[in-house]
Amino acid sequence: MCGRYVTTTPPDVLAAQFGVDEIVDDDVIRPRWNVAPTDPVPAVAESSEGVRRLRPLRWGLIPSFVTDPGSGAKRINARAETVATSPAFRSAFARRRCILPADGFYEWDDEHQPWFIRRADGLPLAMAGVWETWRGADDVLVRTCAVITTTPNTVVSPVHDRMPAILETTDYEPWLDRRLDGAEALPLLRPAADDLLIRYPVTTRVNNVRHDGPELIEPKATEAETMGPKRSGQGSIERAVPLKLL
Repeated sequence: MCGRYVTTTPPDVLAAQFGVDEIVDDDVIRPRWNVAPTDPVPAVAESSEGVRRLRPLRWGLIPSFVTDPGSGAKRINARAETVATSPAFRSAFARRRCILPADGFYEWDDEHQPWFIRRADGLPLAMAGVWETWRGADDVLVRTCAVITTTPNTVVSPVHDRMPAILETTDYEPWLDRRLDGAEALPLLRPAADDLLIRYPVTTRVNNVRHDGPELIEPKATEAETMGPKRSGQGSIERAVPLKLL
């Protein structure tokens, strides 16, 4: 489950990282430290002509065949195990895959403590996603998306039993290629490498979607050690050390 995440990287920086040809509606893509379902989020996708665009999509996929757009709030995640066969997601997975950049995401443990999980090197994550276009009665198009989740790696598993499927740089091209069918794309949906991510506890203020700001991703206690193996030159800890829940 990925139910809240962070997107603060400027559109031009995301465009450079993901090889974007065109930025659409960049004024809608603003810094958010507490992205919630139905919020607009930055997404990278390719058109049928092969143009790679960065544009905002509404988080919560609305399949083209439904009549109630409110149902999208229930489809913020698609499971990697069923995304290719689920009626709600299979069409999007076959031809409308996207990358959902994130500075990190939140998960809650069994004690309801929120944790922030990000790349150890500070770069944006490339969460695998799918997108869809829904046409309303007034003929207005609504573009929506969902995050694809998979089994967790060793950094996330003590907190939650699911995590977003994180794409490697070499995955971007095949993942976004609309000529590549879903069966060929499925192997790209895997847990992130154990040394890619770190996690630490944060304030419970993130529980309220009305709260937003950089203070939400500050470590809850300065004496708590960051959880995650060391990556060369990045200053994370040498080995995983269990954190004390405060």
